Amino acid sequence: MTALDNAPSYAATLADLQRQFQAIPADQRVRLAKRTSNLFRARDDAPVAGLDVAALDGVLSIDRTADVLGMTTYEHLTAATLPFGLVPLCVPQLRTITLGGAVTGMGIEAASFRNGCPHESVLELDVLTGTGEVITATGASNDPHRDLFYGFPNSYGSLGYSTRLRIELEEAAPYVSLRHVRFNSAAAIADAMAEVTATHEWNGQHVDYCDGTVFTDREHYLTLGRYDAAPPLGRLPSDYTGMQIYYRSIRERSEDLLTTHDYLWRWDTDWFWCSRAFGAQNPRLRRLWPKSKLRSDVYWKMVALDRRLNVSGRLATVKRQPQREPVVQDIEVPVSALPEFLDFFHSEVGIEPIWLCPLKQRDPSVAWPLYEFDPATTYVNVGFWSTVPRADGGDPADGRINRLVEQKVTDLGGRKSLYSTAYYERETFADLYGGAVYEGLKARYDPDERFAGMYEKCVGRA
Repeated sequence: MTALDNAPSYAATLADLQRQFQAIPADQRVRLAKRTSNLFRARDDAPVAGLDVAALDGVLSIDRTADVLGMTTYEHLTAATLPFGLVPLCVPQLRTITLGGAVTGMGIEAASFRNGCPHESVLELDVLTGTGEVITATGASNDPHRDLFYGFPNSYGSLGYSTRLRIELEEAAPYVSLRHVRFNSAAAIADAMAEVTATHEWNGQHVDYCDGTVFTDREHYLTLGRYDAAPPLGRLPSDYTGMQIYYRSIRERSEDLLTTHDYLWRWDTDWFWCSRAFGAQNPRLRRLWPKSKLRSDVYWKMVALDRRLNVSGRLATVKRQPQREPVVQDIEVPVSALPEFLDFFHSEVGIEPIWLCPLKQRDPSVAWPLYEFDPATTYVNVGFWSTVPRADGGDPADGRINRLVEQKVTDLGGRKSLYSTAYYERETFADLYGGAVYEGLKARYDPDERFAGMYEKCVGRA
């Protein structure tokens, strides 16, 4: 592998992290002391000792694989790989998602119809476990920690934290050509996603990336991306990092062109479409908004501030408007169930736009027990991120609308990602997310419960 000149010293960073861990009293819970997060579930205010992991951000070496520290953001990771003409097999949509976070928390993106999720391209990982040891797991048949390798995805830091990962990379051309194909029904776009997943083609053209946008129940777009070595004759790449807004272009253009760098971060500038909640899509305000601050982590901090101070809730009270329940979720259902889910969603929730992303397990011969898919089935991730007025006068904290979504997803044979608020009963949660397998992993790798359990983290407020 090619070692990078500016690569940090992994051994020294690891030794410091273990010293921090050992210094924390054994009766105290441990979690990461991070300045940023892409989680959308509240935590309680109980004191928890934090590990300073800022030094675990860097790429150690690159060839057709990359050795990467666990807290490296995808923004930093792709900045290191793109000069070599390489990218990770799955790059989640937001710049500050970390590689370790995407693996332990189930990332997804528009290459997932052919490459699966980030954890499926991991070759080896080091994990700081609840015993203070750093264990290397490879998934090989003779690996004594094979169970941790396959059980780490979707464990959300409840078994340990990844300090280093070796991942596969793939070749990337400098540009991505896009086609935005309109469909008038959920059934039609579901059929198209199933076909693209099966053939990696659409209308005779190869497809490298595939995701979808639902604007109304009669307006669905499938966006198909294909690598290009050079811009088509007479076409310049579009720029959606300033005044132009990417998601609006989907309705306005049937074809488009982006640099591969800009394609990877096409959703980040406006946090998909959520920047409109902060006025960032108002042309007058956008001209004044620093370009460097049009990015997801800035909006996330604004949401966190509102959550802490309850500004929006107080304004609703003053205006005598209904309180609003946050409905910020990503779920997966089988592609055959997508029309039924969207019918339910339009009727009972009403958030628009909606993001769609087809997904199929990359290697059908393995099992990931904490988030298990049928490897023969194509799934569709459905992402929706907004608030819904509680016209019934209910308290948003009861999660009535979120509970409806959870039940519908379960009824349709799906799962939901756990980065946001969840309301499952403990038994239901165990049935969906690993059950006895998880309990065995917890007993082996965190026997003294130094880390909060998965249910406590994802449904409780730990």
